[in-house]
Formats: sequence, C-alpha cells, structure tokens
Amino acid sequence: MKQDNIEIIQAQSDDLADIFKLVEALAIYEKEPDAVTTDIEEYKKCFEEGVFEAILAKKDNKTIGMALYYTTFSTWKGRMIYLEDFVVEEPFRKLGVGSMLFDRFIEISKEKDAKLAKWQVLDWNTPAVNFYEKKKATIEKNWWNGKIIF
Repeated sequence: MKQDNIEIIQAQSDDLADIFKLVEALAIYEKEPDAVTTDIEEYKKCFEEGVFEAILAKKDNKTIGMALYYTTFSTWKGRMIYLEDFVVEEPFRKLGVGSMLFDRFIEISKEKDAKLAKWQVLDWNTPAVNFYEKKKATIEKNWWNGKIIF
C-alpha cells in the first residue's frame, strides 16, 4: 500500500530497533516513560518466535509509524487480532498515515480470518478516541482492565 510517498509494509527483523523506539516514544506520550521494561533482545526473540507481527509506515525509507499486533482468541467470537501498539511520529500525524496503518491492520485481520479486532485507548486521549470513532469502532466503557506484572 503506497500513497504520497508513504508506504505501508510488513515489518522484518531488521525493523525491530525502529519499532522499539516508537514504543518508547508512545510510552512517553502516554505519560508512562518508565513503563517500558523490556528490551530489544526480548523483541527479537518474540518476533522470531512469531509472538507478534507489525506493519510500518515508511516515508523515504524512514519508519514514521507502526502498528504492532498479535493473534489471540475470544471465547465469545473466535479468532481475534489484538492491536497492542499503534503510533505515528508527531510530524506525520493528521496526514492520513494513521488511517493507512489502521486500514491495513483491519485488512490483515480479515485476511487472517479474525472475527474481531480489539485494542485499548486511554480515556484522556481524545484525538485517538475520535480517530477510532470515525473508523466506526465501538469504544467500550464498561470493561475494566486487570493485570499482574511479574
């Protein structure tokens, strides 16, 4: 997929450093700069094992955005694709890059025969909530997240 010299491609192992940098930038944006406790070696190991996949937005061969996702299972719906992280570098926001990435993510989800695509969005991130609502997404407000960090 290509538009305005922006290309959406499937990530390869040599793209992991770019992905990791974008994840760190996203953590800062989400006011959690110290929350990223994994490292690039864990990314490499998990990527090689097929734990996750990613698509990248590139302009002039430079990574400017990404969507990282993995296959999981919904006991109510069946195969599900979970969008773990989705970020576009600040200078490229509002130029359609996010739409290109998200639309490709949805296409991939359908190609994988998923019945559901799911993700989280912070309640204070109004631009992101508005983006997803424009994409006709349901923003659930009645489910609370639970987690245990090891």
